[in-house]
Amino acid sequence: MNTKQIFSVVPGAIITGKIRKPLTLLTDDSRKVVPGCCYVAVRGTQFDGHSVIPEVIKAGAAAIVAEEPCPEKDGVHGVCWVQVADTRLADGLLMSAWHNFPSMQMVMLGVTGTNGKTTISYLTNAIFRATWQRAGLIGTIMYDDGARRLPSHNTTPGSADLQSMLADMLNNGCRAVAMEVSSHALCQHRTAGTTFRVGIFTNLTQDHLDYHGTMEEYYQAKKRLFLSMAESEDVKATAVINVDDEYGRRLAQELQPLMKVRTYGVAKDADFRVTPRILSLKGSQYELSYKGRNYLVRTPLIGSFNVSNSLAALAGAVAAGVNLRDAISCLAQSPQVPGRMELVSSVNNVQCFVDYAHTPDAIENICRTMKELCTQGRVITVFGCGGDRDRTKRPLMGAAAARYSDVCIVTSDNPRSENPEQIIDEIMPGIPREKQHRITDREEAIRAALEMARPGDCVLVAGKGHENYQIFADETITFSDSAVVRKYYEEKNPEGRSVPSRKPERRTDRS
Repeated sequence: MNTKQIFSVVPGAIITGKIRKPLTLLTDDSRKVVPGCCYVAVRGTQFDGHSVIPEVIKAGAAAIVAEEPCPEKDGVHGVCWVQVADTRLADGLLMSAWHNFPSMQMVMLGVTGTNGKTTISYLTNAIFRATWQRAGLIGTIMYDDGARRLPSHNTTPGSADLQSMLADMLNNGCRAVAMEVSSHALCQHRTAGTTFRVGIFTNLTQDHLDYHGTMEEYYQAKKRLFLSMAESEDVKATAVINVDDEYGRRLAQELQPLMKVRTYGVAKDADFRVTPRILSLKGSQYELSYKGRNYLVRTPLIGSFNVSNSLAALAGAVAAGVNLRDAISCLAQSPQVPGRMELVSSVNNVQCFVDYAHTPDAIENICRTMKELCTQGRVITVFGCGGDRDRTKRPLMGAAAARYSDVCIVTSDNPRSENPEQIIDEIMPGIPREKQHRITDREEAIRAALEMARPGDCVLVAGKGHENYQIFADETITFSDSAVVRKYYEEKNPEGRSVPSRKPERRTDRS
């Protein structure tokens, strides 16, 4: 696409002036402006790109995309001015066009919902790589472009980074991409210009109400992914929806007239249905009923919620074009997901798990699972709540953890600008007094849980999962729940043996 055509991808764009030479760069970062580039003035939550347009023009930008009309009737001398209704939306569309629409040349699978996004994207990526050699991954833990793995900064990257990353994946030979899609990203049009062939909806439970305000607004944000898929004329898209969730059942009903819908769950009317299952601390197995046939599925992942996650991955992979038997075979060797029901140590018959659960529903699910599987001892749960986030969920988190835990040690998560003690005060009302323990320092709290554990007990450290940092008001420190657990056992028993967090994952990529 030449520079004269590129702005045609933005509906309703009003163009003043001309571009006399091919554009050198398309950017939404004023710090990256170079002579001959096009600058998209995005309004962010903390910075408005429109405020630096004069400086950008002085730096040699050849084109400006803005929500404001051209300040001069005949145009700014030597600059093409493109007025659009929403520069966030325009940014995604333009970035996609600039990179020659990479998402249209691969199978894009997007996963949205409150819980399960990371695990499902990890599992589908593993299936894609096992069957198609190379596949991309974009999510909370990392980005994998088919050639290298990088730590992630956002669950869903901004438009410029996302489209550049997708172009790299295409160039690296990826045939498919598994991608987490957050509600924030959907509201902010970060995925605009990305064509999804498969969309998976996991569930909807209370989270991010500090941003969305109400559960209805939160639901409508998630629904945007599927509406954009239904409107696409480029691919025949499929929605894969968990109908065990009330919002999922509603979404399936609302989407049925608009697009192809496939459902999963234990519900009798689910297309991909779980029948009797066996759960243990060593893994899970269940029967999958699909199109009148039953299949035995085994996975090393633990818990009923991971049965649902693996079912979503199978349904998503099939919708993407993978043979079901091949996908099932891959699940038997599926990698443990960092910080997601991750077995960090098994010493003296005490099992210690680390998990990212940070919503009432997520922590209730994982504590229930621990209680079901920890048949010989107690469940000791260490958790907290993040600062500068939805405060209404704090007592709900306490109640959810206490429902299936014998001991609750409440501590700091990422307090950010808030007082950690105040956050803990707001969690405590949900926990019965006889189960309450309060240790503000997170490392001390984890060590205390391990100290009180007896043979047969299970210790769960929840909230931060894979994160290797802790955010305070005045600093961010290096911190890892898993590292604290391993350090504790190394100090207590240098010759003791602990279970590694996960087996080294074999890659099947062709060099």
